[in-house]
Amino acid sequence: MDSAGQLDQASIVIRRTAEDDVQQRQIIVKVDGKRVAQLTYGQTVTIPLTTGHHKLTVDNTWNRKSIELNLASGERREFLTRSRSGKFSWFLIGLIGAAPLYVSIEPYAETTTT
Repeated sequence: MDSAGQLDQASIVIRRTAEDDVQQRQIIVKVDGKRVAQLTYGQTVTIPLTTGHHKLTVDNTWNRKSIELNLASGERREFLTRSRSGKFSWFLIGLIGAAPLYVSIEPYAETTTT
C-alpha cells in the first residue's frame, strides 16, 4: 500500500473482556450498518476503517447500542462491550429460563498499576 493510502486509514478495537460480562449471547458488531464481527466472551477484534465519520453498533439480538465517532488519519480507538443482566434477569432465568440481557459499549482505557 502506498503512503497516501496509509494516511486515510484508522482502526477501532472492540474488546469483550469485562469481568462483569454475563458471558451469554454473542455480540454482533456493525460499522455503518454493515456486520463486521461477532464476539463471544473473551474475544477482541480490530477493524480497519477509513478516516471520517462512522457509526459503531453492538447488538446482542435482545438489545443494541450505537455510538457515532470521527476517526483521524492513523487514529486507533478502543472500546469495551459487554452483555449484562438487568435487575430481575436472574430471577426470570430461574423462573422461565430466559431474561433480557442488555448490551453496552464504552471507551476502553486499560488501567495499569506502578
